[in-house]
Amino acid sequence: MSKDQMATKIKIAEAAIELFTNQGYQGTSVRQIAKRAGVNLALVSYHFGGKQGLLEELISSFYEGYIRKIEVVYHTSMDYTVKDQLLTMIESVLHYQLKQPDLSRFVHREMTLDSTLVREVMTTYLSKEKYFYDTLFEKGMKRREFHKQPVMLLTMQLRNLLIMPFLHPLYISEVFYTAPHDPLFVTSYVSFINKWLEQSVCIPPKKNPLLSAVQNPLFSLQGKWNG
Repeated sequence: MSKDQMATKIKIAEAAIELFTNQGYQGTSVRQIAKRAGVNLALVSYHFGGKQGLLEELISSFYEGYIRKIEVVYHTSMDYTVKDQLLTMIESVLHYQLKQPDLSRFVHREMTLDSTLVREVMTTYLSKEKYFYDTLFEKGMKRREFHKQPVMLLTMQLRNLLIMPFLHPLYISEVFYTAPHDPLFVTSYVSFINKWLEQSVCIPPKKNPLLSAVQNPLFSLQGKWNG
């Protein structure tokens, strides 16, 4: 694919994200996407095979990157405490969504609907996400870093914390007068999740002499939760 073709494809994708986010997938036509992108109508079909193909590529590319962020931390932080590994993973996922808030919002919103595509995404990507979180929580309990609790509920709670700011940005901005796409918000939010882990999941170090004191250099938290 030439540079011009790639640039055109990117323009179409960006236009679709904007329209899908504001009008919904069903409320957006291919003609509107082409007009917003400033390209010929036929190019949407040429690059994506139509609106459905465009939807599938946006969602799958989002989750490819999303899962890759989780996998990288999972496979490169094995020598650190489970809590530090989990926190590094959390920060990585939050910043991944921060860089593309509109796409994140659209994808998470689309995943609340029941469709063949959504079911396929759950099987392909969200099952992987569940596996990584489940494994870390189970490892933390086995190493006596975490209290024994239902892993299923811990994973559900963590996932909810990770997607909530990007699924409900209007609620956060209009009710709490802050922006979830602001890096300072993410810093504070990571600090809050850290406290949630410490208070609800982790066994205090003084009660757990087996807990390693090694700190994860990949995880760098700035600022304090000021909520």
